[in-house]
Amino acid sequence: MTSFQTLYELAVKKKGSTSLLEEALPSVATSVELSKIPDDRYLSMMTRCVFRAGFVWRVIDYKWPGFENAFAKFNPLAVAHFSDERLEELAQDATIVRNFTKIVSVRNNAVYVLDQQRRHGSFATFIADWPTEDIVGLWLELKKKGCRLGGNSGPMMLRSMGKDTFLMTKDVCDALVNHGFIEKFSVNSQRDLRRVQDIFNGLREQSGRPLCEVSRILACTV
Repeated sequence: MTSFQTLYELAVKKKGSTSLLEEALPSVATSVELSKIPDDRYLSMMTRCVFRAGFVWRVIDYKWPGFENAFAKFNPLAVAHFSDERLEELAQDATIVRNFTKIVSVRNNAVYVLDQQRRHGSFATFIADWPTEDIVGLWLELKKKGCRLGGNSGPMMLRSMGKDTFLMTKDVCDALVNHGFIEKFSVNSQRDLRRVQDIFNGLREQSGRPLCEVSRILACTV
């Protein structure tokens, strides 16, 4: 099993220099910062990640102002009360991507956000308080109770908002295998995900770096 220092040195070599690698590392928000983000921004990012999945990201990003207008600035209470007729109208709206299944998911996720508001005071607090050492547990929660937040959609939403998380991209999966951490991996296996969580927790402790930095450094070794 490769040490973190060896991984870091290999990543530096691949990127070209220490400064180039460090510049490529993602940033992490504190729990206080995460808890202060309005819940509409979480719903907005959820939606962006859901629509990006399997689609050209730049198209979604280009159309994003249209999404903000179409979905009432992602006010969870407003979106949760969108009628079926309203959703059908949105499926004809050329200012957004007209994928009806994904359009319906926005209303479902608004309901999910409201549910966590009732439980925790805000969806932001729910995300901020979840322990990083069990970030996989949060992935599974989002997949189970949210809508279309499985795969990398939920983790990407968390990363984009500043929640410390690793990502199971192809490069990260390949790196874990290449450097002897695991022999094989299935993204659909909770047992495998828990094993990977333990691996990342160990590398975080070894390096003193957040999970997202460890994740990117691993990816850069491939």
